[in-house]
Amino acid sequence: MTALDQAQKLKARFGDLIAEPTEFRGEISLKIADAEKIFDVCSFAKTQLGFDYLVDISSVDNYGEDPRWTVVYHLRGLNHGAELRLKTDVSEEKSELPSILGVWRTSNWHEREIYDMMGIRFSGHPDLRRILMWEGYPYFPLRKDFPLAGKPTDLPGVAFTKPAPLEGGPFVTFPSSAGAISREPRARTPEE
Repeated sequence: MTALDQAQKLKARFGDLIAEPTEFRGEISLKIADAEKIFDVCSFAKTQLGFDYLVDISSVDNYGEDPRWTVVYHLRGLNHGAELRLKTDVSEEKSELPSILGVWRTSNWHEREIYDMMGIRFSGHPDLRRILMWEGYPYFPLRKDFPLAGKPTDLPGVAFTKPAPLEGGPFVTFPSSAGAISREPRARTPEE
């Protein structure tokens, strides 16, 4: 059974909640109109269609657009080999959707990372706290409105505004008009 066949079964089960499947480079994606229904769709995909492996959950910041967030679920069925991508949008005002921890336990860390980096909350998550940044950090570093150089701070070593600690070290590329191969850090000897 192909991913397109599986996508059609999801579409048949949930009707207008799910848009027609789209294919790009052999990969099938489904857009879910109501983010509040993501748990139901994922549960059906796992129990009825055999998508027993949650590969990843990622998020996209559509800065300047509404809805601002797109959350993307990458599914795989280990027995049938099909892969499927589920997408749903969440407004900045709401910035929350249901946790799917009750479907795939591996969503625990994915949801925490999205919360930490983007600020999107997952209702029903039993331990939604920061995973990469420290508790109390007031920003979400993967948002498009977060400056690339970080935020200035009075705390030492926080959100670096100075050169990175390894800058110029043996494992860091350096600017040059030479080709990529000669700039590759592993191609240089420590004396270079």
